[in-house]
Amino acid sequence: MAPRSPSKPAAPRVLCVYKKSAWQTNVVERKTPRFLELLAQKHDSVRRLEAAHYAHVETLDEVREALEALGARASFRFRGDEGLVDGFDLVVTVGGDGTLLWAARWLSEATPVVAINSAPADSVGHFCAGKKGAVRPLLEAALAGRLQASHLARACVALDGEVLSRRVLNDVLFAHASPAATTRFLLSVEGKKTRQIEIKSSGIWAGCTAGSTAAQRSAGGQVLPVKSKKLQWVVREPYFSDGTTRPELRGLIAPGETLRLVSKVRDGRVWVDGPHHVREVRMGAELVLTPTGEPLTILGFPRALRAARSRR
Repeated sequence: MAPRSPSKPAAPRVLCVYKKSAWQTNVVERKTPRFLELLAQKHDSVRRLEAAHYAHVETLDEVREALEALGARASFRFRGDEGLVDGFDLVVTVGGDGTLLWAARWLSEATPVVAINSAPADSVGHFCAGKKGAVRPLLEAALAGRLQASHLARACVALDGEVLSRRVLNDVLFAHASPAATTRFLLSVEGKKTRQIEIKSSGIWAGCTAGSTAAQRSAGGQVLPVKSKKLQWVVREPYFSDGTTRPELRGLIAPGETLRLVSKVRDGRVWVDGPHHVREVRMGAELVLTPTGEPLTILGFPRALRAARSRR
């Protein structure tokens, strides 16, 4: 009897989540009058839109060609088409940090993600391991397990007992609906010997290590270590009356502790991981934030790679 040939390993299943450029959305699809007017004027505010669009399209084509050449079973999904992400060996995001944050809401710790910056001249790409022009080596390394994996802590946010998200990666912002209005709220930390304090400010940021280099840092917070499991809160632009005691304006929430905010404004809002996921917060409503035990597995995270090099 002839020996059996070894079975061929199954092709990896890859989900590619991509954004649409501002040009695609407002010029090609919606034909937004203001955009078209500014383009006709060659206005500075829209000068780079077309170049960024074509850079994004070329990067998306580069991803398609690379995955095909690497023998992956690839599915492509616009980030606005929300759906299941289970059953994939790897998720690839093509866009910028916003696209990674969008996809991260659906990803469990078991599914790794790698982010590609499709328009490096116009996008920060803080989470992005690769960029336009260098896609295939990155995806090859990701599929072969050669990219360093980081497990970034996430948080849970609930509004009056309703869980808004268990996978907050970057940050949560609570503030008045109008940026010109004062945000009043009560703050307490359960699990520590702290009293409830009343704060008047322009709002409060709360987030994990992934978001500590952005808004939290700009508001006076610290950059948390990449492996930190803590949640940081930072009050924005506080107001103090003459003679009043100044409370703490920032702090850390460890696993097992809870940050509790009670709204004292009629027209508050909470934004979760960017501007798209937003909910109304009424007077007396309660926001609760806690660290969770379900991190995001991200490959080639640049900040983690820099930290590893600095320890050598």
